[in-house]
Amino acid sequence: MDQDTSVSTGAAAAPGSRHVVVVGAGISGLTAAYELRCRGLSVTVLEASERVGGKIASTDLGGVRVDTGAESILVRRPEARTLIEELGIGADLTYPEEGLSAQVYSRGALRPLPAGQVMGVPARLLPLARSGIVSPRGVVRAAVERLRWFSAVDRDQSVGDFVAHRMGSEVVSRLVEPLLGGVYAGRAADLSLDATVPQLADGARAGHSAAASARAALRARAAASGPVFASLRGGVGHLVATLENTLRSDPEVRLETGATVRELRRQEGRWTLTVGSAAAAHQVDADGVILACPAIPAARLLADQDPAAAQILSGIPTASMAVVSLAFPRSALPRRHRASGFLVPPAEGRTIKAATFSSRKWPWLAAELDTVAGNDEPLELVRCSVGRLGEEAVLQRPDGELVAAAVDDLRELCGLDAVPVDSHVTRWGGALPQYNVGHLERVREIRARLRKHPALGACGASYDGVGIAACVADARTTAQEVAGRCPTGTTTGANESPSATTGRNT
Repeated sequence: MDQDTSVSTGAAAAPGSRHVVVVGAGISGLTAAYELRCRGLSVTVLEASERVGGKIASTDLGGVRVDTGAESILVRRPEARTLIEELGIGADLTYPEEGLSAQVYSRGALRPLPAGQVMGVPARLLPLARSGIVSPRGVVRAAVERLRWFSAVDRDQSVGDFVAHRMGSEVVSRLVEPLLGGVYAGRAADLSLDATVPQLADGARAGHSAAASARAALRARAAASGPVFASLRGGVGHLVATLENTLRSDPEVRLETGATVRELRRQEGRWTLTVGSAAAAHQVDADGVILACPAIPAARLLADQDPAAAQILSGIPTASMAVVSLAFPRSALPRRHRASGFLVPPAEGRTIKAATFSSRKWPWLAAELDTVAGNDEPLELVRCSVGRLGEEAVLQRPDGELVAAAVDDLRELCGLDAVPVDSHVTRWGGALPQYNVGHLERVREIRARLRKHPALGACGASYDGVGIAACVADARTTAQEVAGRCPTGTTTGANESPSATTGRNT
């Protein structure tokens, strides 16, 4: 839900009530605020940008509203779905079209993503061989794993090193890289096995092969019934809009956009946050604080209170990416593929790393497009992802060039040969934290250090998962912990009087 102006709503906290400030109004910050209210605390949410939602955003394209950030929710884990049902919008949950497959563009053609794989690691070799994604030599190299003995792994390592050692570099470059890139926009050589594919890490620590670990993970996955992913009618932005409306209608919540937190300090048994520009700053006092902002601004706020935690946070790298949303006449989209989209390995040297046929994947979106008046024929929407870690130069190209590059790739890779009737580019600078080797240990150290401070916590994509469900789970757990450690305060809300600041800026 976009907002053009800074808005403050809600009443000041009642004297004697417990008051928590949440820094950041992405899905994590909004969920933390919601959980705090469920536990009876008054809340102030401070968001530096002019809109809420963080990496969940939407725009008008082809006459309908489409997601330009996160576009699906993992519903195999319950946290996000539970929140959606609590908010009263469970009836709006919607699922991908049945029967559609995912594909990988590899070795000159679109090929089916092999059945029975975990983040690109095949549980069995026959589907891999039939897919043609890796060469016959690559299949033979992967098969060698069955003839080798591996000792139990006793430390974290990169996904790339783990898989290449067992199944060869071609499985990494043609399968693992595009799947990891779709989630993290990172590189297999850097990303932590423990943090990004824990199912395989568990098997490795038990001395199992990669294939055996993948089979065990698939058996566990099969025990969970129902769809894996979902969206909401109207898009994932519907969840943010509902959370925002719920919070804004609560007199014990104050929600401010355009509110940059410049400093956090502990004085006289309270937390004090300095908010706003240097010329017009005000202070907000609180009994507890939750940092639901990205790692770098969180590190800046913690620099004086906990330099060690700040140093660890500042060392979490991020990757940038862009979403190129395109609308085409329906007749232009090739009908020979029963696919929801395709991934593109970095080895192919293309601009796009993935394409999703959004209006095929989501039936609600196709139905809305059918109702749009004024088009010569119904439209199809295609979403292209651009950018991986280290590809910042690509993202610096003008919007028109990114659109043209995406259209060229679609024509060459899947035969979509048409000029889009509408387009939109959304850039996500530093949006995706990189869970590099040792990430889980770093997160444990950060959380341990924050627990030494009274009612101070942190949540968000930088810690325990980049997906919506993971962020919701982290936010609710953090809010529960902070609420449990939050003493009864005497906060009377934000102090609007001007205050000198140190110039520290989130």
